[in-house]
Amino acid sequence: MGGPVAKRTSSVPFEADREVPGLIVKFGDYPLHHGGVGAIRSLGRLGVPMYAITEDRYTPAAASRYLERAFVWPTTGTEEPGRLVEGLLRIGRRIGRPTVLIPTDEEAAVLIAEHQDALGARFLFPRVEPKLPRRLASKQGLHELCVEHGIPSPAAAFPQSYDDILDFAEKARFPIVAKNREAFVRRSRPAVNGTTRIATREGLLTLAPDWGERPGVILQEYLPREDAEDWIVHAYFDQDSTPLALFTGVKVRSWPPHAGMTANAYVVDNPELADLAARFIKQIGFTGIIDLDLRFDRRDGQYKLLDFNPRMGAQFRLFENESGVDVVRAMHLDLTGRSVPEGEQRAGHRYIVENIDVPALLAYRRSGYTTPHAPARASGTELAWLAGDDLRPFFTMLARFVRPGARHLYQLWRTNRRGSSTSSGKQ
Repeated sequence: MGGPVAKRTSSVPFEADREVPGLIVKFGDYPLHHGGVGAIRSLGRLGVPMYAITEDRYTPAAASRYLERAFVWPTTGTEEPGRLVEGLLRIGRRIGRPTVLIPTDEEAAVLIAEHQDALGARFLFPRVEPKLPRRLASKQGLHELCVEHGIPSPAAAFPQSYDDILDFAEKARFPIVAKNREAFVRRSRPAVNGTTRIATREGLLTLAPDWGERPGVILQEYLPREDAEDWIVHAYFDQDSTPLALFTGVKVRSWPPHAGMTANAYVVDNPELADLAARFIKQIGFTGIIDLDLRFDRRDGQYKLLDFNPRMGAQFRLFENESGVDVVRAMHLDLTGRSVPEGEQRAGHRYIVENIDVPALLAYRRSGYTTPHAPARASGTELAWLAGDDLRPFFTMLARFVRPGARHLYQLWRTNRRGSSTSSGKQ
């Protein structure tokens, strides 16, 4: 599939408030995060001063020409919330003016929501019901909200003990999918290393003893990849839960295969999916940026919600409307009291994450997964790392990726193929 690479430009028909900086907030050790680089570039190209929390001074984000300053603050995501809040306030004092917070992981989004009063004097962020992001980031909480509001989702079980797993194993139809149940807990006491497809009862009983007396997992119905298509929704909702920017696309590949981060995706108009997402957000009263993963099940014709990320998604730069608005720009404009220009999404546009799409392409050749809604040819391409106006993040990524990155990809692949009875399966 071909298509021109998107041109980099800050010529958009609106002006951002350049007096209000943005701060990339991330907790945990994942230096090769293209979403943070994308947000730095997106607002930086508008002249917005950008700051970021980084693991060290040699991350791709820290290398961006659009970054005013990197605040080196190594975290694990398992720290006491009070310590994280105080660290954010300390950074806020050093910036010295109101700053828009841009979380890149669930832990950061949950922390901001649950400590709005403490953070509100120094930072700007969407005000949301404090407990809602944690519930949405929880696999169990999301499943319960889907049932409550009539949103299709895979059947799921939430074992509280090993005996519950034994009972489930006797009744379950395999294969199934195991996921970590809660944000934060996945960092401190992960039950599985990412989404894990379990093919047989024996495979489940092999893994289960490692999960402890109170398994922090969700056991979910597996939606066969050969009968499904993966879709994504990115949007920004204002204080009235009205979408100021809403985009839909289809995922072509991810890494680990069918189980992880988007590696290749296209913008595809899907009014039915857009309506489903907007209706759900209105019902639950969410405010802010969302990143949804859904799987279209061809067997029953339903879009089933798999994951709800109450924050910016790593691949958000796939989506931009004709006015040059993406979800991060929409949030900054809205929080600084400016109108968000409307416009159609760039249908047919493609997004590629260079360092993970090559292994993903090889893995998908025999997977049986197809994306009939993806266009035969891209109308344009957005690369996650390489940008003509900001080259250093790409080369920094390469320098850090070659050995540890390759090892990490291999470990993810092995984890999701542990034993003869388990393999990866995104949902």
